[in-house]
Amino acid sequence: MAYPLMQKATAVWLVENTTLTFQQIADFTGLHELEVNGIADGEVAQGIKGFDPIANRQLAAEEIKKGEQDPKYRLKLFHNPAAEGEEKRKGPRYTPLSKRQDRPAAIAWLVKFHPELSDGQIAKLVGTTKPTIQSIRDRTHWNITNVTPVDPVALGLSKQGELDAAVAKAVRKSATEGGVMSDAERMKLVSTEQSLSMEVEPRLPSSMSGLENFKLGSRKEDRLSPQAAKADAESLFNLAPATDEDQEEE
Repeated sequence: MAYPLMQKATAVWLVENTTLTFQQIADFTGLHELEVNGIADGEVAQGIKGFDPIANRQLAAEEIKKGEQDPKYRLKLFHNPAAEGEEKRKGPRYTPLSKRQDRPAAIAWLVKFHPELSDGQIAKLVGTTKPTIQSIRDRTHWNITNVTPVDPVALGLSKQGELDAAVAKAVRKSATEGGVMSDAERMKLVSTEQSLSMEVEPRLPSSMSGLENFKLGSRKEDRLSPQAAKADAESLFNLAPATDEDQEEE
């Protein structure tokens, strides 16, 4: 599916100038619905000027009217011959000069909250190199003291859909290799929708930890017969016979 030029700037303009739903804008621009929500909240695409798709002949005003009247209507993009082949273009991601200083913060966030991602996946997401990622992991980066983890989607270095796809791929690879994840790790690795659909793993309370293998009277040989139990109880009340020394003391 073809998307408009300057997708994020187009989404900014649609959020500011129309009453389209977040899902309609996301479908038209190729962004994630959470990204569009972040644009409306002022958390994503800060400082990006809106790009008018009507003035640039990418969208008709009638399409916007239809979308505002019907929330389920999907906007149709004008055919743009210049955009053909854009999705097939391969190569390293280009990062604008104004965003390159934010890459260490994005790498730190991915390393902290998505440790399952490989260096190659992180490099592809934020447009960096493996030595830079390794320096963030080892905390040997020259500016590591000033690096604060920040979501790359909020910084505009990656799309939410791309991040979700990379995380899902890493989860599948980990499951194929037989890795076992805890509940905390699972919540970090998958999306909210996936985590809610998973079955809850049975766990013992922390106060009962260590009793997983404890069983009461599990083996027959450990149980006493009624006669043996009676004899054992009577032995508690049978006093030893008195000796000559005991009689002399009395």
